[in-house]
Formats: sequence, C-alpha cells, structure tokens
Amino acid sequence: MVAVAPSPRPLESAVWAALHDVHDPEIPTISVVDLGVVRRVETGAGTIRVELLLTFIGCPAIEVMRHDVEQRLHDFADEVRVEISFAEPWTTERITPAGRAALRLAGFAPPPPSPVDNGRMLSILPSLPVGECPYCGSRNTTLENAFGPTLCRAIYHCADCAQPFEQFKEV
Repeated sequence: MVAVAPSPRPLESAVWAALHDVHDPEIPTISVVDLGVVRRVETGAGTIRVELLLTFIGCPAIEVMRHDVEQRLHDFADEVRVEISFAEPWTTERITPAGRAALRLAGFAPPPPSPVDNGRMLSILPSLPVGECPYCGSRNTTLENAFGPTLCRAIYHCADCAQPFEQFKEV
C-alpha cells in the first residue's frame, strides 16, 4: 500500500470543496466557485477569509452570497470573514467549464470563451456573436432585450426552436 501524503493545507482544500455547495441565489444551478466569484481563500488558526468578486457593481445577490458562504463555512473555523474584493474585475472567463455546462442545463447561455482576456468591464450591450441556444444549440438567435432580469444578462430568442433564453453578457 502506498502512503498518500496529506495535503499541506487540508483546511483550505476543505473550504474550497465546501464552497462548491454554495450556489448563486439568482441561478441556483451554479456554485459560486464555478461562477468564478471566489477570488481567494485564506486559512489560519481558527480563521477563514474568503474574497468574493462582484459580477458587476451593485449586484443585488452579493450580500446573499456573502451570508451563504459564512453559513456554509461556520463549522470549519471560529472566525469566518467574507470580503468583497476590487483587486481585479470578474470576467466571464472565470466561469469554469462545469459552470458553463450547469448554466446551459438551466437554460442560460454563457458567452462564448474569448480568445484573450482583455480586462474589459461589463458593457451595457452584449457583445456579438451570440452563443448557442442552450436548448437546441442553434446560433440562429436574435437579441430581444439588452436589459435582462439583471445587469449581467440579456434576453435572446432562438428562431429555430422558438425559445427565449438569457445569455450572460461578455466581460
């Protein structure tokens, strides 16, 4: 039997695993980790510090996310701090492949991966071309409304399957 060395930071690994249980309150099919809003996790003796990135300034879900992260990590340490970070902007490139799949299954179209990270902030109008329809995979889609239910999403319509869908705006 081969002995496996313990992780040098077992608490940090456990925290990252637990954060996969915390979901975006507006899209409960995707975790905050797969959405890419967890910037950093730091652990110490009896303490955990988590940095969250805003998908956009004024995101109404951030306080719910902060609370849910604190609640989920409460059993891991006496002190849990969840802070909002402005050290770098959140971009759609931070959405993991598993997160993109979860969004599609829920009827959301993530923006197509950008060839380069240009560090742009979220624009009001979604960038073109439109991604695939999450229902049928068609690219025969049109913008119906640039202002979806939140600032980070727009509403599109698929001409092939006649379904409306939301797409994350590219950042």
